[in-house]
Amino acid sequence: MKMVIHSLSRLGLLFLLLAPLPVFAQNPPQEKTTPLTAAQFKVSQAKSQIKIDGELNEPAWATATVIPLPFEWTPGDNTPAPVQTECLVTYDLHNLYIAFRCHDPEPAKIRAHLMDRDDTDSLVRDDHVSFMVDAFNDERRGFQFRVNPLGVQADAIFSELEGYEDFSWDAIWDAAGQISESGYTVETAIPLNQLRFKKTDQEQTWGFTAERSWPRDARHRFTSHKRQRQVACIICQFNKLTGFQGITPSRNIELNPTLTANRTDAMDLDQFPYGDLEAGKIKFEPGITAKWGITSNLILNAAINPDFSQIEADVAQLEVNRRFAIYYPEKRPFFLEGADFFLTPIQAVFTRTVFNPLWGAKFTGKSGRTAIGFFSSQDEVNNLLFPFNEGSMQGSLEDEVYSGVFRLRQDVGKNSTVGLLYTGRAGSGYSNQVAGADGFLRFDQSNSLTFQFIHSETRYPDEISRAYGQKEGHFGGNALHVDYMHQSRRWILQAAYDDFGRNFRADSGFVPRVDLRSVTGLVFHRIWGQPKSWFNQIRLGLLGQAGYNQEGKLTDQGFTVGLMYAGLLETAINIHGNAEKVFFNGRYFDMVYADWQASLRPFGGSEFGLQGRAGDQTDYENAREASLFSVSPYVALNIGRHAAISLSHQFELLYCGDDRIYSANLLQAKLIYNFSVRSFIRGIVQYRDISRNPGMYLEPQPSRSKGLFTQFLFSYKVNPRTVLFLGYSDNGAGLEGVDITRINRTIFLKISYAWQI
Repeated sequence: MKMVIHSLSRLGLLFLLLAPLPVFAQNPPQEKTTPLTAAQFKVSQAKSQIKIDGELNEPAWATATVIPLPFEWTPGDNTPAPVQTECLVTYDLHNLYIAFRCHDPEPAKIRAHLMDRDDTDSLVRDDHVSFMVDAFNDERRGFQFRVNPLGVQADAIFSELEGYEDFSWDAIWDAAGQISESGYTVETAIPLNQLRFKKTDQEQTWGFTAERSWPRDARHRFTSHKRQRQVACIICQFNKLTGFQGITPSRNIELNPTLTANRTDAMDLDQFPYGDLEAGKIKFEPGITAKWGITSNLILNAAINPDFSQIEADVAQLEVNRRFAIYYPEKRPFFLEGADFFLTPIQAVFTRTVFNPLWGAKFTGKSGRTAIGFFSSQDEVNNLLFPFNEGSMQGSLEDEVYSGVFRLRQDVGKNSTVGLLYTGRAGSGYSNQVAGADGFLRFDQSNSLTFQFIHSETRYPDEISRAYGQKEGHFGGNALHVDYMHQSRRWILQAAYDDFGRNFRADSGFVPRVDLRSVTGLVFHRIWGQPKSWFNQIRLGLLGQAGYNQEGKLTDQGFTVGLMYAGLLETAINIHGNAEKVFFNGRYFDMVYADWQASLRPFGGSEFGLQGRAGDQTDYENAREASLFSVSPYVALNIGRHAAISLSHQFELLYCGDDRIYSANLLQAKLIYNFSVRSFIRGIVQYRDISRNPGMYLEPQPSRSKGLFTQFLFSYKVNPRTVLFLGYSDNGAGLEGVDITRINRTIFLKISYAWQI
């Protein structure tokens, strides 16, 4: 069976490598980019008060500005939208009011489910509407709001230059929806103190787009303006709203007191598996976070004993046979707000390095064409990542560390920026400082260049340097990133160069590999389907990469052929054939393998997927050639309007010839019952089972290791910062001949309140 899998993977890759690609041989037709002319709409003040209930029966809506959504931009290409949608806009001195009338000839097919706020994985499977506001009208950054027919909210910051859509940003706003015999309506009120815009007595112009998602045979998306596929920027194509006058950006103050309480009972691991759980003490952690609008657009966040709790369990990942540190995304609200201010091409800022701070302060905002960000904290633990060319290690110092990040970005021309970044960390016998410059240059609607150069200076305590193979004393290093991108209707071209010095360290960021110079080239050709054809988009691509260490020795070489299909039933299929050469532990390893990923949404509230890999793989723990077969099915289902379940299973088999090295299973399940748009109860189960063949390892290994994590949570949210969480979690472990035994359990409570002045 193993040899069959291996042979099939080689045959599949051989087919991909040898299959003719006539599309690439064709001369691409000349693409004519027409100048963008935004439609303008005049907005007037509301003629009456508005109650947010989804009914649109107030006199103010009768005189509101009506913006039609006549264009389908996907899968159609600015074709007439098959159903009618109207967006209504008005405002008063305190709120921006947006409403939608979404007509539907078959309202029984409207997909609408209750879910948690910002649960975008579920929201995109539903009917929903969205709008984005570019309140500075600088075509660089937008506030995005989404609502489904039941009033479920999602909001985000969209940063044009990085293409970064950040749903961790939370505003306090109202929304309601109602389903009727002719479709559904949505009504929203966005307080002006949640937005940032210019302070002026003159009439203001804002960028604006309205969109509707209509999932049926495909996910049809309608918009209020044409969206040209040959234009890489999004906000530059928005409509313009004029008429805003007499409004003032608020310098509001928000106080967010929090109280968290938890108790953890744990086993002394020296007594595993026969020890008992020892009762822990109940710990109370009061704290307060303050938000102050120093000016209309500059915001200070400060916290004493800040609430950095994380109520969403990380998605478990298999960590066997991995060379580099695994990335887990940030989920803590304090760090996520304003995260786009600290984005740079090299990830020199990664806030999960902050573990348990005593205090934190953050300052973000924009004045004119200048954006600024500052963050500082005092942490009780110093988490460190030690990168090399062939792998990385992680460690920590049980010592206080002070951290600071400063970011400055200046708008240049219409769509370009240049910026400066400084990060610093200091503790007893330890310091790391990083400073440099970066930029994003958009030459036209399809071509751009991104670059960054940063220099680091580092010193580790002598015992850490010796334990982790680091250079003793002070040492410095450089990092450089240059990336050219061309994106048009039919072609995506990219060329990138990266250079990470052997002694470069970004301890406030996530840079798991150094001592590397690499060149990457990518070519994609896109074929767009016609309305009601069997495909929406087909993409064929080639990617090549070569990497060298700082001494000029080849360490990585790779070539990939890829095929992507998007079609009916929201089907997406990606298949890649790969050939790689990797230098590890004094020798080269050649690998040929195929990987794939497929998903579809055949009916409302459903998603099915399958991903996997088969072919050659390096056994990094034993430094030898091996083969890998992995497969990961998953399913997500809504059960009625209130309940949802998601299941995923990852199976991984590493073998050498006919001998198994290890097999790993990772099962994850999540069940949610939503009582309303404000409250839910959720259960999460993660089960890990790794079986090793000790005779295939150079170092002693357990023949089997198991783990079980469970978490249950009740959540009630009045708004993103007025919340009640009550939960329970536990961890269990097992070995060969030892059943899974609970090693700890935690009960936790969190209460917070947003008090606006």
